[in-house]
Amino acid sequence: MSRAPFAAASAISETAFSTPASRSRNSGAACTAAARKRGCSMVIPGRVARGHLRRWSLRVRCVDSATQHLARATRPPYRRCMSRLLSTDAVDARERLAFWNEAVSDTYVRLDTTAPGRDVVGEIRADSLATLELSRVTATAQHVRRTPSLISAAAEDYFLVSIQTRGAGAVAQDGRTAALAPGDFAVYDSTRPYELRFDGPFQQYVLMLPGPMLRSQLRAAPDLTARRVRGSRGAGHLMIEMIRTLAADIAVLEPAAAAAVAQSVEHIVVAGLSSLVPDVPLPEPERTARREQVKACARARLRDPGLTVAEIAAQLHTSVSTLHRAFAGEPCSIAEWIWAQRLDAVRADLCDPALRHRTISDLAFSWGFVDASHFSRAFKARFGSTARDVRQAGGSTTNCRSDRST
Repeated sequence: MSRAPFAAASAISETAFSTPASRSRNSGAACTAAARKRGCSMVIPGRVARGHLRRWSLRVRCVDSATQHLARATRPPYRRCMSRLLSTDAVDARERLAFWNEAVSDTYVRLDTTAPGRDVVGEIRADSLATLELSRVTATAQHVRRTPSLISAAAEDYFLVSIQTRGAGAVAQDGRTAALAPGDFAVYDSTRPYELRFDGPFQQYVLMLPGPMLRSQLRAAPDLTARRVRGSRGAGHLMIEMIRTLAADIAVLEPAAAAAVAQSVEHIVVAGLSSLVPDVPLPEPERTARREQVKACARARLRDPGLTVAEIAAQLHTSVSTLHRAFAGEPCSIAEWIWAQRLDAVRADLCDPALRHRTISDLAFSWGFVDASHFSRAFKARFGSTARDVRQAGGSTTNCRSDRST
């Protein structure tokens, strides 16, 4: 049987199940629960084109004997992580392209895939870490499109970062094309059309980040798509090494550390992309210092629901207009920055097992929110997942986008 173009890193033993395939990640819930109890990863096929459901084989794959031994041992106080592995290995050659198109659409956003000879051989291993999603794609040649009609079909707002590890690839968006060699990466925005082209066998890591969150940290985000960041130096090199380490250790990462690690990866992505921002005048040193004073003052009082820009101005013995001028040119206003910091703090608490006895509302109120509905809307808008989803994931690799529009 045909295999993915690059061999898997370790031996795998299989236990076969069967379940009807569908776009809903709730299908096969019993099999999923059984897999979780066994400490296993899953191969989950999606539905074929035109909406006709097929009965694909659902394989629960246990990792090598060393990991099986760990699964039988006394479990640590945090949950064992769960990966999704989607593979064409068990799919008939005539149906592989339809299966693959559904697999990439289910893992990322709705896409249209074509391939030489109308055939693709490959696999996708997907993990989630807090609100960050990391996957590894290993496959044969293909051309992937995100079209206006697919964009209008569902509200999917993500930035995706393709990190080339083998072969060559190209990312095209906004009139630009980034040619990627191993070690390079580029970002693209799911809210606008894009294309990915691979003329031969390839492997990539793909990061998915909530769109609102990344836009709040980057100036001129639309100008950064489809631009190559070299992985041989600077932030690009640091990011490549971090992703490789994370991919190797994600299954044993403690939930308490999940949010912090996810945030570190986000900061490295921002640092790498910031190097691509067109030259702009440097802010005046006085304005930069004032902005840092505002942030320090706000951080010290994030838990205070009465915190306002006016109070910060009074504490710093200056005017509100002066503070707003200090934030001129930043990706967000002072108030937006404060809410973003509070949301990040709640996310970290949701991934902390020591705080699982506290309700989501309690955690939100402890960080300055006063209305549960406002918090829920703001959290979903920033991270693309509900607070409940993040807590249930507990920093593990179960997918946090189960409520994605279909």
